[in-house]
Amino acid sequence: MRRGKVDIGGQKAVLVSNARGRSPFVIVCDHASNRIPEKYGDLGLTQTERLSHIAWDPGALSVSRRLSELLDAPLVQSTVSRLIIDCNRDLDAPDLIWTLSEATRIAANENLDAEERQYRIEHFHKPYHASIETLLEARRHAGQETVLVCMHSFTPVYHGVARPWPIGLIHGVDQTYTRALFEALAADEPGLNIGWNEPYAALHGVTLTLERHGDGRGLDATMIEIRHDEILEPAGVTLWSNRLARCLETARLARKGAMAV
Repeated sequence: MRRGKVDIGGQKAVLVSNARGRSPFVIVCDHASNRIPEKYGDLGLTQTERLSHIAWDPGALSVSRRLSELLDAPLVQSTVSRLIIDCNRDLDAPDLIWTLSEATRIAANENLDAEERQYRIEHFHKPYHASIETLLEARRHAGQETVLVCMHSFTPVYHGVARPWPIGLIHGVDQTYTRALFEALAADEPGLNIGWNEPYAALHGVTLTLERHGDGRGLDATMIEIRHDEILEPAGVTLWSNRLARCLETARLARKGAMAV
């Protein structure tokens, strides 16, 4: 199953793969791509800037795809750079369409008129979330258990400050599953520096997908951030995918056991 409105360049704004996967997990990747549709040119940015973290979450899609394979889980991914529109932001968020990312100015996004803003919402943001909703609703009707996993990556350094955690976990309104995952990771790799609501938290406005589709449906859900220098090479992708596959399931079983008591 593959859904998503087609942009004027002929490519879909969202891809859904393995939609009929039997896993209780559903993987979503908000910032999977640095693709800038042809109509926008290069947004006035250099190739280095368009390949950098300001445009996407490097490594996040590689881990998401491997998890989908390991767990037999559906995967929903945006195919458009967050520089066009950030699918993990509310429509009224000031950073829905970035004009400054850390120290990089995105001049082409400044002073957008209402028509262009709405175009991006209709062609890129809404199809992504509609595809997640369609998938989750189908699973609900089929009686499938669902745990929503929102996969991201983060930079090793931000505004000159080093980030020491190789992985961070972020929860929405309900932190229960995220806490179980934290405990599973800590047991799987003693001494692992696991960030709790790091490098971001819900109060920073970065949990739209998690809260809309997880908390909003009463699902167990979590948001995972991996420092991207950990997952730029195949060995790192394999290490973290295998670790997360184990620990996501351990956390799920721990939750089911706790609910049965």
